Amino acid sequence: MRNIKAGMKSMLWLQAGSCGGCTMSVLEVGAKGFMRELETFGIDLIWHPSISEESGSEAIDIFQAVAEGRLALDILCVEGSIMMGPDGTGLYSRMAGTGKTTLDWVRLLAPRARYCLAVGTCAAYGGIPAATPFMDEVSGLQYGETLEGGALGKDFRSLSGMPVINVSGCAPHPGWIMETIGAIAFDEFGETDLDRLGRPRFYAKTLAHHGCDRNEYYEFKASAEKFSDLGCMMEHLGCKATQAVGDCNQRAWNGGGSCTHGGFSCIACTSPGFEDATGFLKTPKVAGIPVGLPLDMPKAWFVALAALSKSATPDRVRENAVSDRVLSDPQRGKGVRE
Repeated sequence: MRNIKAGMKSMLWLQAGSCGGCTMSVLEVGAKGFMRELETFGIDLIWHPSISEESGSEAIDIFQAVAEGRLALDILCVEGSIMMGPDGTGLYSRMAGTGKTTLDWVRLLAPRARYCLAVGTCAAYGGIPAATPFMDEVSGLQYGETLEGGALGKDFRSLSGMPVINVSGCAPHPGWIMETIGAIAFDEFGETDLDRLGRPRFYAKTLAHHGCDRNEYYEFKASAEKFSDLGCMMEHLGCKATQAVGDCNQRAWNGGGSCTHGGFSCIACTSPGFEDATGFLKTPKVAGIPVGLPLDMPKAWFVALAALSKSATPDRVRENAVSDRVLSDPQRGKGVRE
């Protein structure tokens, strides 16, 4: 039987209905990479479907040892949606050679873990596989869409007394995954560190909008009209950064970049039900007003401030907003020689 390295905490990683993007995200985390980061935190990865040498009967032995309580499990990470169909049987997703479904194994292993992590929005809330019309056949670990319950039930608690920790995102930033694991490894993570949807507050207390390099255009409501433009993408191009939790624009991906920095709209991938949202490329509006407004601002305030901001927009900002490069810099017209 696989033994846990002395003095280390154990972690097991399952992939359910997944594209593997969450694993791809975390593999290059930090300067050392995933495996060395885990070792630094004192984590022994006892099994991962893409990384571990054990396969077949060796892997099954690890699952059974955990399920039977013969092998202690500190952290269970589940990546991907839980296939519940047909009719709640989970038979859409079976784990080869075990005679059990992925749903069965999740329900066997999760109660044995001190902490249970849903890695990615699929595992947290259902994600892409739960898009209409499949939402009744697919679920997250403890949520189905926005409703508590999911595969484990709303009252599920791991051995630590914690509900499922939802490290949502499609895919989550590697830092979100590793910082959550690191906090657990050092016994510094509790239920008060979660927001109302089970997401770690260290990144969920921030909106993707915060730190966006297009914020000057947002402030003046100087909007992009096509995706190559520099302006704010909220008004016309479906950007939901003012409604989406995450510090995406404050911690760069792979050393630099984010969705909005790369010229594409935020699709609120950390949120339940994002997969069914309208307006990925075009902002839904009623009477010319965007349907989705900033989380931290009353509608009446936003409408009033938007009108005021547009009336005060500098010509420079208005001109640059609909261009693919800066045409007019802040010094023009201020006595600076061209």
